[in-house]
Amino acid sequence: MRIAPPLTAAALLLCFTVSAQPPAGARGPGPGSMSEGLRKATALDLDGNYTEARQFIQKEIDSAADPRAKANAQRAMAMSYAFEGNCKKTTEYEQMVMAYWKTRESEEPKNAFYQQGEMANEAARVCIDSGDIDAAARLYKLGTELGLKEPEISADRKALWDFRLAHAEGRVAARRNKKADAEKAIAAARAALDRMTDLKRQQEAFLPYLTGYVALYQGDYQKALADLQKANQNDAFIQCLIAQAYEKLGDKDKAMEYYRKAAGTRAHNPPAAYAVPLARKKLG
Repeated sequence: MRIAPPLTAAALLLCFTVSAQPPAGARGPGPGSMSEGLRKATALDLDGNYTEARQFIQKEIDSAADPRAKANAQRAMAMSYAFEGNCKKTTEYEQMVMAYWKTRESEEPKNAFYQQGEMANEAARVCIDSGDIDAAARLYKLGTELGLKEPEISADRKALWDFRLAHAEGRVAARRNKKADAEKAIAAARAALDRMTDLKRQQEAFLPYLTGYVALYQGDYQKALADLQKANQNDAFIQCLIAQAYEKLGDKDKAMEYYRKAAGTRAHNPPAAYAVPLARKKLG
């Protein structure tokens, strides 16, 4: 889904709805060299043992060697609450990570604003998936505002933040059953995508994700299925949306096939936080 930033492979456990490579030299608060405690917490969250997982994460927060390590653990805590669909607590911990990046604005201005925007968007993603649409809308707007503060922001990255916001507004409108607003947002997302140069190819698969998502919530299940099959087929969230489309079309076997795929993810991120609990519930 994303071009890897200059972090170790373990950092790829965390990703975002509509993502891109951070500014050159950027380092986010992702796991990096993930500790044993965070590895255990990730496995526990994936198995549904959230209280036990958070005990490990709290130890990481309390014993963090420096503020960046603490922010890393706080972000893991945000994701643990995401697996329970807890928008409020996820946002609380993402705000702690954002507060860390605010302290880095002087030393790392390009990266600091980028990361603040990412964390706001990450919280928004959890909120919309858990049904708190108003909170999601507020946080997506905040994420864009913060991201656009990046000094000397490139035209490509500005278009990316515009694309992200339009993508979010389309999903929010779909959840609010506002068809005209959703279609307007899709048009805005297309326009933002067309303005991209270097990032365009990376972002193209997110457009059918948006159109498929909107179609699913508007009840056009054939279109939803056709569009979602053009999105990232390795994304557990997309797999769950495809499964839901098949369910609505009466094809239970195909739905279960996709729920099984989603249940197998080992990521510790918003897509997994939505997909794993839902898929396991569907699979019984």
